[in-house]
Amino acid sequence: MKIVLLGPPGAGKGTQSQMLVKTFNFLQISTGDILRDAVKNKTELGEKAKMYMDKGELVPDEIIISLIEDIIYKNNKKDMNIIFDGFPRTVVQAQGLEKLMENYSDRLDAVVSMNVKDEILISRLTSRRICPTCNTVYNLITTPPKNDEICDYDGTRLIQRDDDKLETVRNRLKVYREQTEALVDFYKKIGILKEVNAECKPEEVFKNIVKALGLNS
Repeated sequence: MKIVLLGPPGAGKGTQSQMLVKTFNFLQISTGDILRDAVKNKTELGEKAKMYMDKGELVPDEIIISLIEDIIYKNNKKDMNIIFDGFPRTVVQAQGLEKLMENYSDRLDAVVSMNVKDEILISRLTSRRICPTCNTVYNLITTPPKNDEICDYDGTRLIQRDDDKLETVRNRLKVYREQTEALVDFYKKIGILKEVNAECKPEEVFKNIVKALGLNS
């Protein structure tokens, strides 16, 4: 089974992907993680992507498509259950992903749209902190560390990513609303869109997704 988790920044796509991976043995393809790794390692693609990511803009399609092809099809992972987390974000990207999958006689089974209001998203994102050592993610409101902005596991001081700062968050949401919401109609016409409420606790969101996909946990 191959699915897309669709939703604005802060909707919880990463969290839900991890829960699906743990429960149903999916392979998570998180373009955000892939790109951040490339930036951290200062690869050629990473340096190009960083210019866009720092401004909260979308990374060019050809970079993402190439990464996906390498990870899934050139590494013989076609037959695995896969979650696309954070991609596609535009209709053009969706068409590019469709074309890529068709080239390998593959297809998407479902697209889950995680719906959350902007004011909730802004609160979630600006409260997010990350441990730069072990990459554990915290939220100062919902899942704070035991000690003030210190990682529970290794004592490292937590950081706020540049793309989680207020001005960039607002721009990220603006970009999403302008470019990504058309995907809802795109996948609705294809007949594989599943809409879920993602404003509740992660466990409840997970139940909503499992039900929408017809999975048995």
